[in-house]
Amino acid sequence: MERLFKFVYKYRAFFTFLLLELFCAWLVVENNQYQSTRYFNSSNQIAANIISTSQSIKEYFSLRDINTQLANENASLRKKLDDRNQVIEEIGLSQLKNVAIVNRFEYISAKVINNSTSQYKNFITINKGIDSGLQPGMAVISVQGAIGKVKSVSSHHSVLISLLNIDDQVSSKIKRTGHFGTVQWDGTDPRVIDLRYIPRHVSPLVGDTIVTSGYNAVFPEGILIGIIKEVKLSEESPFHQIKVELSQDFGKLAFVEVVKSNLKAEQDSVEVITKGIQK
Repeated sequence: MERLFKFVYKYRAFFTFLLLELFCAWLVVENNQYQSTRYFNSSNQIAANIISTSQSIKEYFSLRDINTQLANENASLRKKLDDRNQVIEEIGLSQLKNVAIVNRFEYISAKVINNSTSQYKNFITINKGIDSGLQPGMAVISVQGAIGKVKSVSSHHSVLISLLNIDDQVSSKIKRTGHFGTVQWDGTDPRVIDLRYIPRHVSPLVGDTIVTSGYNAVFPEGILIGIIKEVKLSEESPFHQIKVELSQDFGKLAFVEVVKSNLKAEQDSVEVITKGIQK
């Protein structure tokens, strides 16, 4: 420590000069609009490059998991194609005038370029935007399960509100019993989410599968959310306290699919006409 002090004292003139230079640069940026704009544009670009590089490094060390996810996704897509072909065979070629029913959802693949899991309100940035047909409100899923919804979009990027966000709620149901509830994160464990509003007369069990309900025309019905890991019921509460272990580890999220609902506008329109309530 003494040698460090001697070093600083020996070059005190240089360090004083350096501090004054930094102070002068700060004054120039703070008091001149052009320099301020150039500085913030440059700093934003540098920050974006750092985030992109960091994400690339993270993806490199996660290649095994990513390859596994891609293999599972290919299997899932093949199953979706088989199911769609089966539906077409069942309804018959003469019924294909209702092709919108068959093609109710479209899926747009995107890469995660920024993601947070340690805040109360977490967001995810992906590399697709308006130019790819994305709009606010669209659901986002992965091969592992539900991820969140599109919050805002630009030409080439979108910001998603993650399931790990205390403001986000998704209509869901217990697959075994069919009872509906809502999943919402409590801001603590990024691997666990709460399932709310399951009435006390229902008997949820540890190990039950929780999936999306499909009620809001945003998420397709049956998208996996997680598995019940804990169930509690106090004497005075009308609802169970249920903890659900998320199927997707958000700390390893690399690729997602944005879900475009081709019938959402029609459903919203008829509900507004019937109820007189804007959704």
